[in-house]
Amino acid sequence: MRLDKYLKNTRLIRRRPLAKRAADEDRIKINGRLAKAGTRVETGDELEITFGRTILTVRVLDIRDIVRKEEATELYEVVKEERVEQDF
Repeated sequence: MRLDKYLKNTRLIRRRPLAKRAADEDRIKINGRLAKAGTRVETGDELEITFGRTILTVRVLDIRDIVRKEEATELYEVVKEERVEQDF
């Protein structure tokens, strides 16, 4: 499945255009490598997503085309969440 669609289905990013923009701005990595919106996501991959000063790392547990809101969190597990302090 495409990265942007996976992020939308899991509700890690609410809208697909926002997921595409995040990938285009080099804020998403798959298994340590920068990823674009069309990059394929496989079960077992680790995604590192940068939201402002927060870096969220999740492991892909399952991939489904149609997901109910209540089931979205079953598709991934949070490996770690860290805040990055910015030096001025």
